[in-house]
Amino acid sequence: QVRLVESGGKLVQAGDSLRLSCEASGGTLSSIAVGWFRQTPGKEREIVAAIARSESSKVYPDSVKGRFTIARDNAKNTVYLQMNSLKPEDTAVYYCAYSTISIGIPPSFSYRGWGQGTQVTVSS
Repeated sequence: QVRLVESGGKLVQAGDSLRLSCEASGGTLSSIAVGWFRQTPGKEREIVAAIARSESSKVYPDSVKGRFTIARDNAKNTVYLQMNSLKPEDTAVYYCAYSTISIGIPPSFSYRGWGQGTQVTVSS
């Protein structure tokens, strides 16, 4: 059973950059699809980045496209989320999760292995 732990969240100012880490234990991230999600109180969890198992596909919603980048470091069994030009509306708890669907970018409902999340707060 793969267990994921998120880290790297903190309070930053608008325009700053931040890198979140998603470290795995009990399995390897190199052979599964991984997604980063975020959630704010009263709102549904939304996906902000995903990387396919083969790394041939990455996907980002329009709200973060051009600012966020997902990357995998197989040697460290970690998936990162690089966030640049942060905005106050990026404030949320960020989670990573994995999907065993092996082709393309898996649908959001297929992700599992949720960690505790890491809080990102962007001040204006």
